[in-house]
Amino acid sequence: MSKLEKTGNSRGLGFYLSIYKKILIQDLKTKMSYRADFVISTFGMILTNLSGFVTFLILFRNFPTINGWDYHHMLFLYGFSLIALTPVQCFFDNNWNLRFMVRSGDFIKYCFRPINVFFYFMSEVFDVKGLGQLAFGLGTLIYAWYHIGLKVTAGSIGLLVLYIFTASLFMIAIMNFAAATAFWMEGSGNVMVIMFRFKDFAKYPASIFNSVFRFLFTFIIPIAFIAYYPSLALLSPDEEPLMTGIAPIFGVLVFYLSYRFWMRGVKRYDFTGS
Repeated sequence: MSKLEKTGNSRGLGFYLSIYKKILIQDLKTKMSYRADFVISTFGMILTNLSGFVTFLILFRNFPTINGWDYHHMLFLYGFSLIALTPVQCFFDNNWNLRFMVRSGDFIKYCFRPINVFFYFMSEVFDVKGLGQLAFGLGTLIYAWYHIGLKVTAGSIGLLVLYIFTASLFMIAIMNFAAATAFWMEGSGNVMVIMFRFKDFAKYPASIFNSVFRFLFTFIIPIAFIAYYPSLALLSPDEEPLMTGIAPIFGVLVFYLSYRFWMRGVKRYDFTGS
């Protein structure tokens, strides 16, 4: 490990929060200087998610339930997944630019600062469009929560926060793995697109898939942990208790492995581009 890496890794949480606050403020100032773009982007994200809501309306006019999941329970999954996907949209969106910077050689600038490379790279971009997704997701979840009749207690809210955080780690990890392939291969953009599209399966219960796809979406590409298993902790705690129970620990593990994979790519980066 280089001297710069050791210095960056030894920094405390307070240091990184302070640095991130400064970077975030500057990034938001830049984005807010183009207010029309900010409004249009946020409104566009809301419309995109609204189209998904309309799809549910159309679907459930013809099918009252899907494998035992009724309209409001499916909406709960949908809203939960939107909220869980917000952190990867807002805080880790720069992963989409990684392949371009690696190819051009511009990634070298991140390797000569005495701070963690992963943090430095990700902190440069905050995607405000994700806030529109968060707002729509919260509205959908609250609507579904009310119609399902779930109790609002300190325990249920705490459980919700824990499992949304857990679910977020899985999608962040999936995109970290996909983006980091840029350090090894030319067509990493295709990997990114494919992995990102898998998120559309998160809004459906894993129980509707056959055993092969259920295994795939649980242990290989853990899409089922973005909404299905975490939601069961609130909707049906007695169903899939093992998967629900291991979700927080598994989420931290998968995120850590994705981080180590990303950083391993940094170590093999040759600074030359292509």
